[in-house]
Amino acid sequence: MSPAGLLSALQYSFVRNMFIAGVLGSIACGIIGTYVVVKRLVFISGGVAHTCFGGIGLAYLLGFSPILGAVVFALGSALTLGVSSLKTRIREDSAIGSMWAVGMGLGILFMTKAPGIVPSPTSILFGDILLVKTSDLWLLLGLCVTIVAIVALLYRQLLALTFDEEFAKISGVPTELLYLLLLSLIALTVVLLLKVMGVILVIALLTMPATIGGLFTKDLKRMMILAVLLAAVLTNLGLIVAWRYDAPPGAAIVIILASALAVAISGKRIWQHLAGKSKASPAQ
Repeated sequence: MSPAGLLSALQYSFVRNMFIAGVLGSIACGIIGTYVVVKRLVFISGGVAHTCFGGIGLAYLLGFSPILGAVVFALGSALTLGVSSLKTRIREDSAIGSMWAVGMGLGILFMTKAPGIVPSPTSILFGDILLVKTSDLWLLLGLCVTIVAIVALLYRQLLALTFDEEFAKISGVPTELLYLLLLSLIALTVVLLLKVMGVILVIALLTMPATIGGLFTKDLKRMMILAVLLAAVLTNLGLIVAWRYDAPPGAAIVIILASALAVAISGKRIWQHLAGKSKASPAQ
């Protein structure tokens, strides 16, 4: 797409909404994704995302808001996983796998029994960023404000929880409550981005930009900023590519993210190799 063509397309509200949603989603996923990557909560994020199917299916079956159903199931699953991890001897990966399967099974069962027209599971997996409404943007903006406010207020405590949980606990930091709060923020991020971006893209945005950021800095704040910027740039690049070549936006963004991650990993290895050679050369 030429710059003129892109500017022309921006006269349509759904195109503007698409790009704004990409930026807002990048802010939320960049910040929360940093904690997800550093604390190794990727599997929990995937479990929560797929458990949401149960709430969405139940909402269509009983005739209430799918977002409300997804929020209830997501928060419920996140808190259940957190409590089971902290208070029981059940392996975390076993609990996640079980809830993942149950959520998906219930969601598909409820959807097949729901009256009227319901979305296919595929549309929930991949979302449709082209159908973003203004009301969706307000929800995303509220999510971003909430995340930024909580992280700014509790940054030191969350930093301690992320890098040295045992020391944080000894120092009097309420680590269990913070852990449950973090899981709740992950759940809300997943749910509110689910309709816009789908499960696959949400997980990709939570993990890949933060992983790239972690390759180049170990400072949590810088990692967040880098993850947000990378997510915003790569998401909008994916949207432009999808628009130009008439491709599914979610799939295009995931491919762009994965390509950037591969380039970052390769680039860092080459840089380290060259740096190692330059250090070794004076001694030879």
